[in-house]
Amino acid sequence: MRRIARLCALTLPLCIVAGCSGQPDGKLEHMSLQSADNRLHISDLGNGFYKNPILHIDYSDPDVVAVDGHYYMTASSFNASPGLPVLHSTDLVNWTLINYALPQQVPQAHYDKPQHGNGVWAPNFRYHAGKYWIFYPDPDFGIYVVTANDPAGTWSEPRLILPGKGIIDPTPLWDENGKAYLLHAWAKSRAGFNNVLSLHEMAPDTSWVNPAYTTIVDGHQLPGYRTLEGPKFYQRNGYYYIFAPAGGVETGWQAVFRSRDVYGPYEHKTVMAQGNTLINGPHQGSWVTTSSGEDWFIHFQSRKAYGRIVHLQPVTWLNDWPVIGRDDNNDGSGEPVYTYLKPVSTVPGRLMPQPATDEFTDNTVGLQWQWNGNFKPHWLEVSKGQLILKAMSKVPDTGNNLWMTPNLMLQKLPAQTFQVRSKLRVPTAQADIETGLLLFGEDYAWLGIKTINNAPHLVYVQCRGARTGCNESVHDYGEVNHGSIEIRYILASDATAVFAYRFSENEAFTVAGEQFKARRGRWVGAKTGVFAVGESGASARYDYVRFLPMHREGL
Repeated sequence: MRRIARLCALTLPLCIVAGCSGQPDGKLEHMSLQSADNRLHISDLGNGFYKNPILHIDYSDPDVVAVDGHYYMTASSFNASPGLPVLHSTDLVNWTLINYALPQQVPQAHYDKPQHGNGVWAPNFRYHAGKYWIFYPDPDFGIYVVTANDPAGTWSEPRLILPGKGIIDPTPLWDENGKAYLLHAWAKSRAGFNNVLSLHEMAPDTSWVNPAYTTIVDGHQLPGYRTLEGPKFYQRNGYYYIFAPAGGVETGWQAVFRSRDVYGPYEHKTVMAQGNTLINGPHQGSWVTTSSGEDWFIHFQSRKAYGRIVHLQPVTWLNDWPVIGRDDNNDGSGEPVYTYLKPVSTVPGRLMPQPATDEFTDNTVGLQWQWNGNFKPHWLEVSKGQLILKAMSKVPDTGNNLWMTPNLMLQKLPAQTFQVRSKLRVPTAQADIETGLLLFGEDYAWLGIKTINNAPHLVYVQCRGARTGCNESVHDYGEVNHGSIEIRYILASDATAVFAYRFSENEAFTVAGEQFKARRGRWVGAKTGVFAVGESGASARYDYVRFLPMHREGL
């Protein structure tokens, strides 16, 4: 019966999906903040089905571990601090960010300065010997390991177990015969080659990894293969399996390799590709077996400015090969599904929104916030329901822009469409400052306050090509004589933003600047948040950062 129900899910009308969202304009302001956050992106349809993506958030290269009906996810975090996010779910559909495994990136002095595109690449999440393990690569330093007894608790300091440049995408295997191995890919930008998977012997406690390796899969010997990377190593029914994407982030596919011997030779098969769907490059993720015996695959889809968003696919087995998604022509290779019957959950849980809004009512900021470099406590203070950002000087490495500024308080875009509002207390007599609501990537824009001629001015700022050294263009709307200003932007489905402001809640918003097309960062999606740069001693105060569903106001 369950199989029949799943087949029915594949033909679920899209109007059901569309009918789950939307809020009359008149009710928008009266929604609870939790409800508003929860409505930014709906994956759980509330009728036993879900829709993809399960997270319209940039959790690149997701990997999941299953323990007693609980599921924990981590993902690439690159240069952002804190790094290695830890998310929790009881049904593989609804996820909540609960922790970070890497409070500071190491080597610490190196990552105090922004290192865009570097840092934590594709990690691997495992549970072994009664504790949680995350293996993560830094393409410039090697493979690290962190461990914890509780994924929501304190994680160990990173330990470098395999030094080297270009060693990426690690995956361990604790063999059923008692041996242990470490498999990984290579980054051509550092190693000079890629498209191969290499195997090392390893002590079961990871205290030793043999620096010598054996290449067990060579993509150059496989017709059509390019950029073979991101392996995940498993055992099942007497086979060693390697799940590995190939073909690149935008246009690739999911391959699986299998062998009776850990060193091969390995057979290969494409088990999921885009096919006739709109879900491009469906690959790089994690095979999960639930406590009820179901098999699933979590992977990403590249969406340019939105980053790499997360999908969930059913897995079936045919002749000891996995089939991921829907296989209409019975060729053993699936296509991604849009809607499907939810996994069976064996642990009671309640729907919790992925956090986005922050009212600053606690003594710290929410887990959703990350920084451009290793976080320093003196960058901020949270007091009496206000965020106080302490200004730092711009770092001029790439011109007069924010690209190399470490103290940008940012979060991932939480949905395809939304509006974000923030209330800024206008700085008065103090040192020079620039502060505002920021949409950040290799192009960026912000609306806020800039000290001009010793007075606070409302400005709209754009910078195009920040990574390569652009200078900001500033549109000055004049001196501000109000105590506070509410600033916002609305993000449309094509990642185009319109900024606006008002000085009173009784006023309509006034559009500022021109439409701005969000652009991704270095290997990451665009981000949003607030910031303060300027002279020492300057600071900015924010009452909230609120995310709400998109609506017609201001468009």
